[in-house]
Amino acid sequence: MITCFIRYHIDPTKKAAFEEYARNWGQAIPRCGADLVGYFAPHEGSTTLAYGVYSIENLAAYEAYRARLAADPLGQQNYEFAQREKFILREDRTFLKLASAPHGERNKSI
Repeated sequence: MITCFIRYHIDPTKKAAFEEYARNWGQAIPRCGADLVGYFAPHEGSTTLAYGVYSIENLAAYEAYRARLAADPLGQQNYEFAQREKFILREDRTFLKLASAPHGERNKSI
């Protein structure tokens, strides 16, 4: 399993547009075969950094997923929305694998 971390630099005056974009991916990404962790918009601190995080089996599965996403009607609409509204200034993808597993249980008494 690999996890894709997408770092976005967004126009801080268009945060609401990014949040709409994130909600759309919240529907399309799982439907196209990836395990979506979520999209995260600025809240405190930086007003320009946002993230998207999802996991997929491997890079071959990623390529098939990207093809399904590009053919998905909501995926197509969302790409066009981002191009038209220009709220994404920069986008970087990094693929990582989990190195800390297995995790211990969380101390719930704290």
